[in-house]
Amino acid sequence: MDILALVRDGARQVAALSAEGAEPFQINLFWIIVAASTFVLFFFLIREFALAGLQKTLAERRERIEQGLKDAEQARSDRESAEQERLAALQEARREANEIINRAQKVAAETREQDIAATREELTRLKERAAAEIEGEKQRAIAELRGEVTDLALAAAGRVVGDSMTSDRQRKLVADFLADPAAGGSNN
Repeated sequence: MDILALVRDGARQVAALSAEGAEPFQINLFWIIVAASTFVLFFFLIREFALAGLQKTLAERRERIEQGLKDAEQARSDRESAEQERLAALQEARREANEIINRAQKVAAETREQDIAATREELTRLKERAAAEIEGEKQRAIAELRGEVTDLALAAAGRVVGDSMTSDRQRKLVADFLADPAAGGSNN
């Protein structure tokens, strides 16, 4: 049904009652006081019993919402501080990693230089030892060659002279001859 239709019907009935001569609006103070006191009594009873639980529920809900907002704000600030700590830790880790890399490169360069220096020293030592061995072999070969030349010279001189010389005298003569290059040992 339409509300306007109900209002029109109510207005027609009031108009019909006033046309009959009855007083439609009669005010009785006693009934107004009884109705008002009843209304106030029911209002307090409803507020005390029905609305008290609702108010308590609303208050608890408000507290939960406020606590949730506080917790959310705390979580946000904790998250921001954790993010800052994470960034600081990451920055510190990068710095330490760079330091470690720099130290490792420095140690590697020093080690490489030490290895190169040690290798050079070893090569120099091997070269000197090889030169010493070569010189020793050369001296041994010369001594051996002198011995053979002495033996050959003595044998040849013995045949030319036809005379036998003592072994010590022959060797001294050949040694003097070989030691003095100006005496003719280097002519041939």
